[in-house]
Amino acid sequence: MTMTEGQVTTIEPMSLAEIAQEHGDERFENRESVFEVRNLAVDYSGNTAIRDVTLDVYKNSVTAFIGPSGCGKSTFIRCFNRMNDLVPGAHVHGDVLYHGKDLYGDDVDPVEVRRRIGMVFQKPNPFPKSIYDNIAFGPRVLGLKGKLDERVERALRQAALWDEVKSRLKESALGLSGGQQQRLCIARCLAVEPDVILMDEPASALDPISTTRIEDLMHELKRDYTIVIVTHNMQQAARVADMTAFFSVEVDADDDRRTGILVEYDRTSKIFTTPADKRTEAYVTGRFG
Repeated sequence: MTMTEGQVTTIEPMSLAEIAQEHGDERFENRESVFEVRNLAVDYSGNTAIRDVTLDVYKNSVTAFIGPSGCGKSTFIRCFNRMNDLVPGAHVHGDVLYHGKDLYGDDVDPVEVRRRIGMVFQKPNPFPKSIYDNIAFGPRVLGLKGKLDERVERALRQAALWDEVKSRLKESALGLSGGQQQRLCIARCLAVEPDVILMDEPASALDPISTTRIEDLMHELKRDYTIVIVTHNMQQAARVADMTAFFSVEVDADDDRRTGILVEYDRTSKIFTTPADKRTEAYVTGRFG
């Protein structure tokens, strides 16, 4: 483009629909299902948090859960690695199948579930140990075979952190920046060789540059892992997710109790361009509530 002196060009920001459409229109539904969720409900001491959730999560994809605060997204993601078992009064109803096996069966070891299905939390939570010992902690506890130094290096490389910390492995992990700490937590998760990585608002406490690095990392990791993410950031969901589920809140008119429900689940490009439900459209266009 030729410009005369004094002309200023402006680049309009991409819309959610344009961001989402960059994923293309692959039919992820034709891939292998890692999780099959059927009629799931969770209650806390008799108060229903979410109900009637049915969906599949597909292998080597990023699946995002979006929706307003209090709609049960975090409660739902914790069902995948049985973290709700640790919450007093929590009860899970319905079916959660992992590669066809009932995650809540009597013969299932929750510790093994959490090794195969790792989790990264909203706030980076490195142990007050060295960078090396943070990554080595899980393999040591689980007695995983193989050379520990190689496992630590591989995990840090996968988390795009090795070049930044390779000369500081004996230093405290608490001296890393927030973004580095979050990538360290991802590396710590990867060190025990999981199949699935759950991420609950993994970038909400990070600056924009660190957020971009985490998002780029998700794109790289889905080649080898299945990723499930909870996010309030719809731009982030549009950028990273292949499939997106929109949750909302249903309020009981009699007692004002709020229950999370799954409104719509589809390819991210469809959720942000031509959603099937008006509630989804209202939320992604900013007219929710």
